[in-house]
Amino acid sequence: MALNIYLIRHGRTEWNNAGLLQGTCDSPLTEEGIEGAKITGNALSHIQFSACYSSLMKRAQDTADYIIGSRDIPHFHHKGLNEIHFGNWEGKKSADLSNHPEYILLRTDPKNYKAIESEGETIEQLYNRVMKAFQQIIDLHKYNDENILIVSHGMTLTLLTAILKGLKWQEFRNPELHTFVANTAISIAKIEGKKMELIEFNNTQHLGI
Repeated sequence: MALNIYLIRHGRTEWNNAGLLQGTCDSPLTEEGIEGAKITGNALSHIQFSACYSSLMKRAQDTADYIIGSRDIPHFHHKGLNEIHFGNWEGKKSADLSNHPEYILLRTDPKNYKAIESEGETIEQLYNRVMKAFQQIIDLHKYNDENILIVSHGMTLTLLTAILKGLKWQEFRNPELHTFVANTAISIAKIEGKKMELIEFNNTQHLGI
């Protein structure tokens, strides 16, 4: 029996447009973000989902609701699916941090990003949290042939999909090995027994990209 888990990043937000780090903060979906979520919902309308899981962030929950639409799909919120906590960098422009040594480590060298100045979450902490949440969801549904929808965030899903591709968490920001997940792109993980594989990644064809 196989469990298919559809992984979707939330729709584009106002802070995305402004180039601000969101993390555990939040901002509303833009019209483009809402439309992207609706289009993704249409693209997945033929999939019978047993359940949907989103983070505690409203941008992810709203995206999930637009994807679900009028369908009767149980929608749960899981803290483990939250975006990485950027600490005191949240709400700041990424461009203003571009030359900051610690921010450069965040973007290019996850192993050595210690979040000392940002006082946020390290990549290793994010990895442990996200993989624990993912396994919890698998354990709830692994005994049936089911389709599960997960709506989460850029850093969170880019890390998770890297692991599903067989990469180490230390490698997930290596542009030669992996790509950052786009808003409302579709990725699919297939779980069979103890085997986990990524059978589709960062698909944006439904968005016309």
